[in-house]
Amino acid sequence: MALLRKVLARYRRQARVRKKVRGTDKKPRLCVYRSNKHIYAQVISDQTGRTLAAASTLEAEFRHLRQTGNKEAAHKVGQLIAQKCKDLGIGEVVFDRNGFLYHGRVRAVAEGAREAGLKF
Repeated sequence: MALLRKVLARYRRQARVRKKVRGTDKKPRLCVYRSNKHIYAQVISDQTGRTLAAASTLEAEFRHLRQTGNKEAAHKVGQLIAQKCKDLGIGEVVFDRNGFLYHGRVRAVAEGAREAGLKF
């Protein structure tokens, strides 16, 4: 019962944030999802409904890491998604924490992307 309440609370936060955060073609939305083992980041244009770029700890660059569910790996995912955005000519995004608290691994993705030159 407690797990269901926790999941429903995240969905409520996600819906509340999604009402305000919209990604356009010029300024897409950087959406972050975290599981216990991995972290995922997508750059999405809500105007066209397409994913423009994606990065996660499941990619080949992260195979040498022993742990992929930590802040170090999340920071590298942020840098990787920023590099992919630069290659596409995207310099500025809107950050969507997807109902998760801006803390720990979610924050590490944002900081990694900022350090690599992506503006929020």
